Amino acid sequence: MAIKLKEFATTLVAVVEPDTPARVVAQLMRRHHIGALVVVEAVDKNKPIGIVTDRDLVLELMSEGLDPEVFTAGDIMSVDLVTANPDMDAMDAMQLMRKYRLRRLVITDTSGHLAGIMTIEDVLGLLTRELADLAVDLGSARDRETRARVVETV
Repeated sequence: MAIKLKEFATTLVAVVEPDTPARVVAQLMRRHHIGALVVVEAVDKNKPIGIVTDRDLVLELMSEGLDPEVFTAGDIMSVDLVTANPDMDAMDAMQLMRKYRLRRLVITDTSGHLAGIMTIEDVLGLLTRELADLAVDLGSARDRETRARVVETV
């Protein structure tokens, strides 16, 4: 059975506007224990236009010695936003992440509004649950076979 993104992806997404100072971006990431913020339009705060990651902060600002008060989320965000829709199959979404080498996939509805985010941690959690369920099912099958053999030999 196919699992859709809306069944397991994170729907509560931390966002910032493009003019948010980079220092505030870093502080929000630290406060919320996250590695990325979705950048949304200033007017339509539900329309994603980019994503800024902790890696962006390090590579674009810190390594260059630039002032995090001067530069903004809009200056350092990735604008080639790869998105998925909530009804996308999880395996297809993972292939998309693999193709573009992403740790996060922004989820948008049919209107292009932010609906969630799928992180590599979400993927690992899903796979862990699926493997655990498989192990339980295989264990149950083994137990049934063992009981059936005991009955046959008696």
